[in-house]
Amino acid sequence: QVQLVESGGGLVQAGGSLRLSCAASGRTFSINAMGWFRQAPGKEREFVTAITRSGGYTYNADSVKGRFTISRDNAKNTVYLQMNSLKPEDTAVYYCAADRSNRLLITVNDYDYWGQGTQVTVSS
Repeated sequence: QVQLVESGGGLVQAGGSLRLSCAASGRTFSINAMGWFRQAPGKEREFVTAITRSGGYTYNADSVKGRFTISRDNAKNTVYLQMNSLKPEDTAVYYCAADRSNRLLITVNDYDYWGQGTQVTVSS
């Protein structure tokens, strides 16, 4: 099994920045691609960004292109989400996900492991 724990969420003003972290433990050797999703109140969980095991390939949702950057440190079994130029519509619970494949997956059902989420609130 793999455990994922997110951290770094909080309250920030519009235009500000936050960096989320997701630490993996357990059978981390089985993890390849990782991603971030978010879920706002009353809405479905949506894809934000994903990264391959080497970090050489990433894919971002259109809504965050140019503002959010995903990266990873495999030595620390940690993936990061740098969020800049935050907007009130970015307010959501952010979830880290991991998959045994090394594909840039964008749907919830594609991922094998999930964290518990961290709240990000952007005030106007």
